[in-house]
Amino acid sequence: MSTPFRVPDDLVAHGLEFIPDGLVAAVGPERTVRFMNSPAERITGLRAGDVVGQDIREALPLQDLAGAYWWELTDPWHGLTTRTGHRERLLVLPSGRELLVTAKYLRDETGSPVRAVVLGLRDAEARRRAEAEGAALLTTVAHELRSPLTGVKGFSSTLLRNWDRFTDDQKRLMLETIEADADRVTRLITELLDASRIDVGRLTVHAQPLDARSRLQAQVERRVASGADRLHFVVDVPDDLGPLWADPDRLEQVVANLVDNAVRHGRGTVRLSAQPARLGDRPAVDLLVADDGHGIAPQHRELVFSRFWQGGAKHGTGLGLYVVRGLVEAHGGVVVVEDAPGGGALLRATFPDRET
Repeated sequence: MSTPFRVPDDLVAHGLEFIPDGLVAAVGPERTVRFMNSPAERITGLRAGDVVGQDIREALPLQDLAGAYWWELTDPWHGLTTRTGHRERLLVLPSGRELLVTAKYLRDETGSPVRAVVLGLRDAEARRRAEAEGAALLTTVAHELRSPLTGVKGFSSTLLRNWDRFTDDQKRLMLETIEADADRVTRLITELLDASRIDVGRLTVHAQPLDARSRLQAQVERRVASGADRLHFVVDVPDDLGPLWADPDRLEQVVANLVDNAVRHGRGTVRLSAQPARLGDRPAVDLLVADDGHGIAPQHRELVFSRFWQGGAKHGTGLGLYVVRGLVEAHGGVVVVEDAPGGGALLRATFPDRET
């Protein structure tokens, strides 16, 4: 037979008063609460002095989301003698507080009566926030998809029904608009997929030596072809700069997202540059994109790389810079925010040399 269960001495001795999760322990056939730590007080909104010494079923009258009395449903003391507890469930107190509850049933041996029940409690607010973020993302994605898809549908329908009424120049303009909107949808879907891969640690890159100048200039040409003013972009790369080691497709995403951010928050010229650098003891290449906007406050310079950060922007998913950091780190590099020389924000992405 095992050593008798001691509450609260055993719990306190193991530092359980100081863990972030709440713990409540009830012992004996009277189901008397003998221990409740401070996190449990915070999570339940109840005082330990009012709970300890009470029947746990009365002190914590937990219900499921359908309103059923949870202690009657689970009944640890008279249920199956083989049960050892249950996994985390979302339960509710009469006050309306939602808790994530895990239970452990302690027995002297398999099949013997339950001598203690220990509840692990977590605040359900984090789950609610995650659900709210998911709902907000769905709303944002629906909005971001609807705009280009409406354009694709409108122009394609117009061309199909009135093809002979338009000049070749008009047809070309409509087709170019359809292509641009389709590219926008593709970028959004790619961004969402990459964010998901970053979350689960499954993002892969295949780095190879690339010419930084041609990659930055290609991004400018795509912007100009989409209607941007060429004079709003400056590319500055020294002639003797070595190769930038990166996955070509991933580098295009990084540059596109950095330029998107600069255009959205800047007020005029966007400067794209590259320069030799060091990352620890390894040679590297810094890729820099600067705008002439209001800049990013120091207290926000880490937040901009978090999921759904929009910083006052009225459009976008808020995933752009989150994906940028994930892609750069997948290359073994780092990305930071600094002040641009002429004001505004400068984002510096450092890619290490893979040959060394």
